[in-house]
Amino acid sequence: MATDFQATQGQFAAHIRDPENNPPPGDVEPRRMAMYRELFFNNIDSFIASNFPVLRAILNDEQWLEITQDFFTRHSCETPYFSEIAEEFLAYLQNERRNPNDYPFLLELAHYEWVEMALSIAKDTPVMGDSNFLENLLPRSMALSPLAWPLLYRYPVQAIGPGFLPLEPPEQPTCLIVYRDNLDSVHFLKTTGLTIRLLQILQDRGPMTGEHCLQTVATEFPHLDSQALMVNGPPMLRELAEKGILIPAVDA
Repeated sequence: MATDFQATQGQFAAHIRDPENNPPPGDVEPRRMAMYRELFFNNIDSFIASNFPVLRAILNDEQWLEITQDFFTRHSCETPYFSEIAEEFLAYLQNERRNPNDYPFLLELAHYEWVEMALSIAKDTPVMGDSNFLENLLPRSMALSPLAWPLLYRYPVQAIGPGFLPLEPPEQPTCLIVYRDNLDSVHFLKTTGLTIRLLQILQDRGPMTGEHCLQTVATEFPHLDSQALMVNGPPMLRELAEKGILIPAVDA
């Protein structure tokens, strides 16, 4: 009995996802199956559209229906939670989507839109350094906040919309920091490749002093004036720390 029920469940789910290639269970009338499928699909479609508003805005109805139908049919979600469907959609775009007619920036734009939701629901608690930490950051051991993500995009994703649809990436990448502050608001900060690299160093290697971090950056950018970096670096570190992007290391 259990085996029969599981087989019926599998047949039901397969038909809901891809009715053209999977027949419905024999004991459910087609009209009811069509109603179930429409309900399931509309819920998924609505959730994706609400989490990727710019992506939805740049695609016409036919393009949007094609991409959401393909996701619904092709992708096997690994989570039952609606809050994680956006991440599943991103995984589909990255690993399964193969349409040469898609905009070349499609994946990057979707990732840019996803990070805001991902950070807004992240379970970490924002941390801010106190006045002692901010006063002199060079000798302080610091870390990258888990609620701050350094991001590099080939396309200027923050500017893309119905009136701006670039088909070629510019010469310089777009460097952004997305972070959640102590009021739980998510912000996007446009920055430089040097700042992104500094944050990546902390992300990859763990806590280090501000001075060590700047010295490490200087060795990776030999064309820079290392003395000027040590002069101009502390104000940059302070700005990042004031925003909660750089935080005191746990052992500091």
